Amino acid sequence: MLVIYNPAAGHRRASRLWRVLDILSSNGLRFELAETRYAGHAAILAREAAQENRRLIVAAGGDGTIAEVANGIAGSFAHLGIIPLGTANVLARELNLPRSPHAVAAALAFGRTRPLWPGIASGAGPDRVFVQMLGVGLDAQVVHRLPKPLKRLIGRGAYVVQTMREMLRYDYAPIRLLIDGRETEAGSVIVSKGTLYAGQYLLAPGAQPSEPGFSVALFRGRGPWSALMYGAALPFNLLPCTPGFSLTRASQIEILGQADMLAQADGDPAGGMPLSVRDAAAPIDVVVG
Repeated sequence: MLVIYNPAAGHRRASRLWRVLDILSSNGLRFELAETRYAGHAAILAREAAQENRRLIVAAGGDGTIAEVANGIAGSFAHLGIIPLGTANVLARELNLPRSPHAVAAALAFGRTRPLWPGIASGAGPDRVFVQMLGVGLDAQVVHRLPKPLKRLIGRGAYVVQTMREMLRYDYAPIRLLIDGRETEAGSVIVSKGTLYAGQYLLAPGAQPSEPGFSVALFRGRGPWSALMYGAALPFNLLPCTPGFSLTRASQIEILGQADMLAQADGDPAGGMPLSVRDAAAPIDVVVG
């Protein structure tokens, strides 16, 4: 078992990791710990481990770290383990993964898996695997401009603060898309594998992360008032029935936004436009208990 850990997670989250590792060690389970040193390093470590035929590669961190490890093991026979240490832990909530150190350690020891079918975003840079969602629009600008010290200080609250800032300066330009060949446009777009967004909040009822295909959420309302309405609906799980919001299933999405538009994938910056989104060639086996 290789555990890939993001040391930027902070002291409190690191202590949770050490508790999990102590339990594994006390039960005779062997593991190696590798710390990431820069963005993208987790993918490199995971890819090298998969090439060495490691059977279980564990991401200890948030959704961004998990996505990087998924990037590294995609197409291999390695299983993806998760020790949730992030701010939102959307994928861990989506898959109903255990949270307590004893339960996490037991899940990794037992090794029962379920499939997760990731998406792939292709643009100007290298292809990028995402495991939960990809966004273009206001939420992507928030992710790109979120100060890391603020995130470390107040956690998920930092996204609320930064969203309020960006609401007033984002230009809300229309985003043109091709959804399975059908052209449309929206103010913001989220391409989702799962049902949840920004933690435990409902975005796409009925989505199946284990199956190919995507739920495409279109926010057709534009401007700060529409953004405020969507934001207010989110914590009450009312987003799917909010005016101007629509949801459709698709297998291929072309996002043809302006060149200066930004994207985010699993809560991390993911470059700019244009982007092509498709299914990965095969699912990844995720350890769930």
